[in-house]
Amino acid sequence: MRGRLEALKAELEALSAGSAEGRKPVELDQQTQGGLSRMDAMRAQAMDQATEAKRRAEIRKIDAALARMAADEYGFCTVCGEEIPPKRLGLDPATAGCVQCATAA
Repeated sequence: MRGRLEALKAELEALSAGSAEGRKPVELDQQTQGGLSRMDAMRAQAMDQATEAKRRAEIRKIDAALARMAADEYGFCTVCGEEIPPKRLGLDPATAGCVQCATAA
């Protein structure tokens, strides 16, 4: 699982680096783009920023899972302490909770 988590984190970081240009501020230059084009650019920028926020949250989740591995706490629910079923970890190796605690939240 460690290798899978590290590969997923590397993939997310590469996507983040590749989309950095789209998250930059939109310049106000009426000579190169009209008002509608600028609005489209701002909308695209907002979507890129939202996607980046989701990527960062997933990276934090992966980092937490790697920290649990280092502390020999991986595979156990952070809420109730019960073992997380291997099938659930197979679907989401960064998950921190069992199904019961996840649905209760």
